[in-house]
Amino acid sequence: MDCPFCNINKEKTRIVEQTKNSLVILSNPRLISGHILVIPKRHVEKLSELNDEEKCDMLDLIIKYQEKILKKISSGCDIRQNYRPFQKQGKIKVNHLHIHLQPRELEDELYKKCQIFEKDIFKELRSEDMEKFSKILKE
Repeated sequence: MDCPFCNINKEKTRIVEQTKNSLVILSNPRLISGHILVIPKRHVEKLSELNDEEKCDMLDLIIKYQEKILKKISSGCDIRQNYRPFQKQGKIKVNHLHIHLQPRELEDELYKKCQIFEKDIFKELRSEDMEKFSKILKE
């Protein structure tokens, strides 16, 4: 398998912490300084594929490192996970579940380069969308 996270060099200093089920690593490439990833050791692609022990382990690490970021690095922290099977694996897309933790500040570099445009993308929730998606998601 050609998975950079399954084949990560365990000796490299990029690894911040290891537990029985997970790794915390510095993201490379990174979107912002201090960007880290929490990764299950077992190769899975979706959150739903994690077992209960892996879920607990990852969530504990996410909480632990969010608090470290907030106390020592920045006043904010974005936490996100993307599942995009329609994209090919490459330098910035890996087919192995990982959770991003990104230190954030008001109007930081990431905001100035791309997220400033989000205010033009977000739309008010329409009643027909509320009806349609509420029905689909409640099934």
